[in-house]
Amino acid sequence: MDLVLRNVRVWDDKPLMDIAIKDGRIAAIEEGIDAAATEAIDAEGRAVIPGLVEPHMHLEKAFLHRRMPPVLGTLDEAIRVTGILKGKQERNDVLARSRQVLDMAVANGTTALRAHPDVDLIQGLIGVETLLELQGEYKDLLDIQIVAFPQEGLLKSPGTLELMEQSMKMGADVVGGCPYNELSWEDTMRHVDMVFETAQKHDAPIDMHADFSDEAKDQRFAATTYIAKKTIETGYHGRVSLGHVTSLGSLEPEQLDPIIALLKEADISMVTLPATDLYLGGRNDTKNRRRGLTPVRSLYEAGVNVAYSSNNIRNAFTPFGKADMLVIGNMLAHAISFGTPVHQAAILDMGTINAARSIGIGDNYGIAVGRQADLVILDTYQVADALLDMPARSWVIKRGRITVVTEHKCTIHRNGCCGHDHAHDHGSQPEKHNNA
Repeated sequence: MDLVLRNVRVWDDKPLMDIAIKDGRIAAIEEGIDAAATEAIDAEGRAVIPGLVEPHMHLEKAFLHRRMPPVLGTLDEAIRVTGILKGKQERNDVLARSRQVLDMAVANGTTALRAHPDVDLIQGLIGVETLLELQGEYKDLLDIQIVAFPQEGLLKSPGTLELMEQSMKMGADVVGGCPYNELSWEDTMRHVDMVFETAQKHDAPIDMHADFSDEAKDQRFAATTYIAKKTIETGYHGRVSLGHVTSLGSLEPEQLDPIIALLKEADISMVTLPATDLYLGGRNDTKNRRRGLTPVRSLYEAGVNVAYSSNNIRNAFTPFGKADMLVIGNMLAHAISFGTPVHQAAILDMGTINAARSIGIGDNYGIAVGRQADLVILDTYQVADALLDMPARSWVIKRGRITVVTEHKCTIHRNGCCGHDHAHDHGSQPEKHNNA
């Protein structure tokens, strides 16, 4: 064996297990595996989870929060400020800021990430070009998928479709969309059609920012039904993900239920982005401010695949963040009142199993024999405590290779005397790669 993890807590209701890894895959999960291995980790009872997955990130916009600090904190201001800064993008700066995010994500246990670089006439293809470079640079640390994302619209911004085509030919993996950023409902529908046509041409999955609004009165912000029907019509079941989709949260059950039924039939994944949506949503409410989230509970209860992600890191859209999926999961659990043991487990699934499914890697993912060995050993002793403790990532393993080891020993002094040791995160670093 290449690596054996000994005494790990895979399931809270079963004994500690050993996990044997060979050629980047899980070869066995058993008690007391008696096999020689090149490397071994004694987890001493710590919990192990599948590698965390970020299905929706904007790397080239990260760490812009001090370049042109917002004053109002509104969505309109964020769009304006980011538009100005996008026009000043420089390759080396984009690479440096993107690496900051990726290093954070790796250290926090993320093993796969889907990035949504803007493809438009403002910043051209710099987001795609830099991510293609980073794909290779980080290939031993995490898998990166690239979405060609037309933030500024397609019909509203002539020439963008040609840039999308160029992005796909260069090596982008996913066709993106932003249908609400058009000038009419007719153009919104045509935007969706163009996204599907492009995806079918390249046999690529689809990932759209479906809407970003507190209400669904404007049809442009109510395109979910049209997208779901288009998915069914084209046979794209299981290959479409939708981000934000906040307007659904404003609907009464009799309006929402038929849409959810369509989403389930189309097997569309819904990716909620609580750090951004909670921050920007409900800004015009003067009382009982809306939480600005897609209706996660209703989607979950209906069996729709729901995932979550960080979205932006430290810019006008999201002034916080450190690319830590457990932090985002904890935030989401609070926002949607998911505190029971069953609900906490569901939130953890949304950041692992569901997120993997939303980016199309579900068949090769998870803690099971034969699956790719992307694992995180947490500095806590029950899987159920992952969202409670948000513990240090003691070891991160990518394709059977140890990529992160976290030192986390802290001594507490009580009344001038040295107390016992407690585990706390005192910093983690991914293994050095060629540009670290």
